[in-house]
Amino acid sequence: MSDDSLHNVGPTATLFDTAMRRYADRECMVDGDQRYTYRELGREVSRYVQLFKANGLKRGDGLSLLTRNRIEGMFVTFAAQFMGLRYTALHPLVEIDEHLFILQDAESCVLVVDADHYPAQARLGSPTLKVFSFEPFEGCIDILARLAQFDPQPLKVEAVSSELPWIYYTGGTTGRPKGVLMTHRMAVTNMLAIAAVREWPPQPRLLMASPISHMGAFNSGPVMMKGGAVIIIPRFDTLAFLEIVQQERISVALLVPTMLYAILDHPRLHEFDLSSLKLVTIGGSPISPQRLEEAIRYFGPIFTQFLGQSECGTISYLSTADHDLSKPHRLQSCGLPIEGKEIKVMNAEMQEVEVGEVGEICARGPGVTDGYWKRPEEQAKVFAGGWLHTGDLAKRDEEGYLYIVGRAKDMIISGGFNVYPKEIEDCLDEHPAVSLSAVIGVPHPKWGEAVTAFVVLKDGQTATAEELMVLVRKKRGAVVTPKTVYFVDELPLTGYKKVDKNALRKPFWEQQERQVG
Repeated sequence: MSDDSLHNVGPTATLFDTAMRRYADRECMVDGDQRYTYRELGREVSRYVQLFKANGLKRGDGLSLLTRNRIEGMFVTFAAQFMGLRYTALHPLVEIDEHLFILQDAESCVLVVDADHYPAQARLGSPTLKVFSFEPFEGCIDILARLAQFDPQPLKVEAVSSELPWIYYTGGTTGRPKGVLMTHRMAVTNMLAIAAVREWPPQPRLLMASPISHMGAFNSGPVMMKGGAVIIIPRFDTLAFLEIVQQERISVALLVPTMLYAILDHPRLHEFDLSSLKLVTIGGSPISPQRLEEAIRYFGPIFTQFLGQSECGTISYLSTADHDLSKPHRLQSCGLPIEGKEIKVMNAEMQEVEVGEVGEICARGPGVTDGYWKRPEEQAKVFAGGWLHTGDLAKRDEEGYLYIVGRAKDMIISGGFNVYPKEIEDCLDEHPAVSLSAVIGVPHPKWGEAVTAFVVLKDGQTATAEELMVLVRKKRGAVVTPKTVYFVDELPLTGYKKVDKNALRKPFWEQQERQVG
């Protein structure tokens, strides 16, 4: 799929290099008591570049990073981009078996690890894998101790735009994770689009609560292009979030829905001055319109949403103006297609569906990946017909706004009817006692699959299964009404803070297999 004529953008590092020069004396990054201006960031990154070169790394080599959120991890990420290394982040919230698979699959020759938090991974050194640690650890190269040997030097962008800077692994919810080829063209196109379309306040101060291995680090690019600052916390914690927003006068936050729900439900929320927040962007998974309305009423018109995917970055964007409580239907939308790619909603025959009909979101253009790392069969399937098939099922309205109805793999077929879980979840979430819900299909001898709901209630609130079934039946009809409602204290989450529907489905399908066997 690659074409040399498409590599007509500079390497990703040029965006950071320009920001370091343009905003040299502004504060750029904060991690606890560590504070760096743009100039100081560049000087520190230059020391990491020298350290890696002194240990044999060269352009095109594979480097992986495993760390909790800390500023040193950002230094490694920037150094890799300037050097032209092939960078792969390991998610900090998945198990070591997945880390091992990715290290081998990505052909990484270096692992940089936060050994205090990941000691087992720090012991993975071998003749083909050199391990660096941010702390003294047996068998590892101690980065912070070795850095003292190097004085800051002028940074030089050594990356080449036609070479691969990132392999970005998907969550692996349908099996082993796949390595997405994130080219310079794809990364730059998406960063420019985000910088342009998102409604940034002047000199934004972004709180990086999401893992820097994924959503967090990528969003630092547009912030730096705007001359803003990135404030890092080790991980998302509701109370810590509230405290840091107040202390650091945070103006921008990027959250997944479960994080926002935790903030809204925190008993001490009213104690904090959060008036500095000007832009809160929600992504990662669909949000309950009812909980979103609750957030708008509390915080004001500061919310935006995006739909995105590893394979093509941001797909669509719903602006603050679109979060209009007088138009509640619009809160269910994931917005209008974003610049940098062509987006269509298509049927199985690759024909664009009519307004109001359900189809799959497909994408193509410079902001879309070139494919998968060493997965030709999977690549051929996902890019059938020359379009990226995202797996997201959606409708569009007369104005072009997209409305997600679910993932293709989550669609339930009950009694011959297609049932879309999100539409039921939105309905359940309308009940004032419901904090969070998830709907799946489970094996059923008559219906094929039975619609089944899992519900988390708000503290101190009550509801019955019959109440919720009646609510869905009145709003959506009998076909989609859950046959069973389970009340649970919490829903299982993946390492990416999304509801893990595979974990919910697993015991039902295992029971089916035992009965058949």
